[in-house]
Amino acid sequence: MTPEPISASAPPLPGPAIIRERWRDAVFLHWRGDPGAVAPLLPAGTRPDEYDGVAWVGLIPFRLEASQLLAAPPVPWLGTFLETNVRLYAVDEQGRRSVVFRTLEAQHLIPVLTARIGLGLPYRWARMRSRWLGEELAYASQRLTGRARPRSRIRVRVLDGPVMADPLADFLTARWAMHVGRGSRTVYWRNEHEPWPLVRAELLELRDELLADSGFPRLTLRPPDSVLFSPGVTTAFSAP
Repeated sequence: MTPEPISASAPPLPGPAIIRERWRDAVFLHWRGDPGAVAPLLPAGTRPDEYDGVAWVGLIPFRLEASQLLAAPPVPWLGTFLETNVRLYAVDEQGRRSVVFRTLEAQHLIPVLTARIGLGLPYRWARMRSRWLGEELAYASQRLTGRARPRSRIRVRVLDGPVMADPLADFLTARWAMHVGRGSRTVYWRNEHEPWPLVRAELLELRDELLADSGFPRLTLRPPDSVLFSPGVTTAFSAP
């Protein structure tokens, strides 16, 4: 089936929001990838979502804030943490586009365990920090569990001027669902938020092991094909 149209504006959720949270200071690093290398890493019933004839692999650090469940107030402290994810882009047999996460490194252990057990998401506990210095933003992460314990360090300079009418930027960031593999099943989750306010950024430093740990050992040998920054959005998820 033909994939659904790409839109910078989210369609309405199919049901009431069960999770709300704020995503802030997001850095989007993306590389072109081989669809043949991406396909085996996707959940059953999905295939690589391609742009310009290739698959895309993202490395995205940001700050998650004010996480809340249903009508409960935002969770203090535990509901705010740094996160870095490696993600792929998929489309299913119904033409629904999505994000597929290879890893979600996060700063607090309890949210990591909750998301792994309750949602089936590949969260990992990590030591993380971030710092603004003028127009420069740096993120650093090291996984605290497992044998490999990959590290990541990203530093960018945020540039002036909004990104407008950029089809590739919309393809990479305007994602209104995720597919999650749970055993032999694939679960589909919808989300919505305001359009991403995006600007260009310049990559100043990248020392990363997360991409290699996620199945892409050679990507960091070349610079990313897209570098974007957003001050953030407030997002909501419906039930899967």
